[in-house]
Amino acid sequence: MIKDPIKAALDYHRFPVPGKVSVMPTKATLTQEDLALCYTPGVAEPVKKIANDPTTAYHYTSKGNLIAVISNGTAILGLGNLGALASKPVMEGKGVLFKILADIDVFDIEVDCKDAQSFIDTVIHISPTFGGINLEDIKAPECFVIEEALRKQLKIPVFHDDQHGTAIVAAAGLLNALDLQGKDLREARIVFAGAGAAGVATAKLLIELGAQSENIYMVDRTGIIHHERRDLNEYKQAFAVKTTKRSLADALVDADVFIGLSGPDIMTSDMLKSMAKKPVVFALSNPVPEIMPDFAHEIRKDLIIATGRSDYPNQVNNALCFPYIFRGALDVHASCINETMKLAAVYALKDLAREPVPQEMLVAYNYTQLEFGANYILPLLLDKRLKSHVAEAVAKAAIISGTAQITLSTTSHV
Repeated sequence: MIKDPIKAALDYHRFPVPGKVSVMPTKATLTQEDLALCYTPGVAEPVKKIANDPTTAYHYTSKGNLIAVISNGTAILGLGNLGALASKPVMEGKGVLFKILADIDVFDIEVDCKDAQSFIDTVIHISPTFGGINLEDIKAPECFVIEEALRKQLKIPVFHDDQHGTAIVAAAGLLNALDLQGKDLREARIVFAGAGAAGVATAKLLIELGAQSENIYMVDRTGIIHHERRDLNEYKQAFAVKTTKRSLADALVDADVFIGLSGPDIMTSDMLKSMAKKPVVFALSNPVPEIMPDFAHEIRKDLIIATGRSDYPNQVNNALCFPYIFRGALDVHASCINETMKLAAVYALKDLAREPVPQEMLVAYNYTQLEFGANYILPLLLDKRLKSHVAEAVAKAAIISGTAQITLSTTSHV
């Protein structure tokens, strides 16, 4: 147990050198000849090659294994709009995860700009540097506008992790949880608390997987998103339902699934009691979930619960997918990350959780035994099989769906 977690966090980021990332050369720089090849006159040759054929940038530069993690700091973790500079520790941290989990290099880019179009223009202007763009911590609804515009205008993968990373991991876990509870996604009644980037993206992905839109209630700060409301943006309007129900408590009566992407402690004991038999609860608000697992288990012995926390079973963690989505996309020079690739990631995660857990994972997490079941519906974050399983599934989906520019080879990372 850390005695002073605040001091420990600050010291970790400050010492022995400030920050969490650095840039290191990949070529020899020991001799005059090395330096001549590194810079002038040696650089002239790849420059001419790239000018004649832009695709050769993947041969002669780091572009093919380099992504930008970009934010304007308008929705930092659970801290809100604290600005671009304040988002830098998070973006550096994201870069560390990309590197250690999928061997992808990252430049973190903090853009001091809240205007969506200016942000879009900035990303477009710097995009030649990168093989992919990971958008991060940008508030809704601007995040939808920004991602949609960049996906249309760029020929490299663009991925807003707060939307799709959450959606992919939550969907994989939910498919497994519903199966364990003897329920079918196509018939499940699903309630979302939170209608921001993650909520909207997760609902859309579940519909692609078979959930019925008429069985989904989405609840924001005002209440249920229903057909009579006049305060809805176009993204929320897509989930407006015709109902006389108005509150989260109303929505949860006889619901099979609760997906919380909102705030701490908003689910009461009465709400949980009102859900259908064998409910599935994904309380994903961090660091304090919508309902704590210990409390939830006291109320309902028949539930399966997941959170965003690492100190409880069934952690829904975006890091289970975003490094490997990009790994697979980069390895085949994909021009985008499409729905086929996202669905491939969902099924790869779902299926991996059903395979025997390696002994090294049991040791790493101090388990004596762990198998697919109510307390294990998603793979563990440190499972080294994620890289091969998820990245390869994504790469193959890119090839099948026609977005790949090359095929997988022996030089790929998966």
